[in-house]
Amino acid sequence: MIDNYITGSIIKKLRERKKITQEELAEKIFVTSKAVSKWETGQGFPDISLVEPLAKALDISVIELLSGEHIQNKNRVSNISKAKFYVCPVCGNVIQTIGEALISCCGIKLPPLEPENINDKEIDILSDNQHAIHFDFVEDEFYVYLNHSMTKEHFISFIAAVSDSGIQFKKLYPEQTAEARFKRAHVKKIYAYCNHHGFFQLNVAP
Repeated sequence: MIDNYITGSIIKKLRERKKITQEELAEKIFVTSKAVSKWETGQGFPDISLVEPLAKALDISVIELLSGEHIQNKNRVSNISKAKFYVCPVCGNVIQTIGEALISCCGIKLPPLEPENINDKEIDILSDNQHAIHFDFVEDEFYVYLNHSMTKEHFISFIAAVSDSGIQFKKLYPEQTAEARFKRAHVKKIYAYCNHHGFFQLNVAP
């Protein structure tokens, strides 16, 4: 139900951030100021028909309003080093963003993947060769590969390379080989995601 998500505190916080009164907010969405007051004090909740106009009046997305979180845009100048990846545990969908975002898929709010920094030396010490990210230079490309099983139950879901100019991405599926080719120019990090053991990162440039 919607009243489990829209909180009076977030409505009040966003209204005050916009520096408008309860009366001014009420006018924007065609309700009474008394109704707004009740929402903010937890004595009532906005009707579902008011969700979209309320979000618009408060300069926030509907999904942010429903989740009770406000994500400020900290990425006015894109910084590819802040690339984030999200994986839906239901459908396996992979979403990429440049910086923080509020992401939802299959009705689930997704947290960003937190990479584990890893290199071949550490992998050997850990005796976990499956998650070592290897690469070779082939002319102007990176040939990236992992010696990882690719069964239907346990596989590498994707490999990505991040550079100053963007994200190169390859989605993988069971029974394929855990490998990818990327343009070499300015690549700084390579990522691989295992559906059982999580997200791994290899730094290839300072």
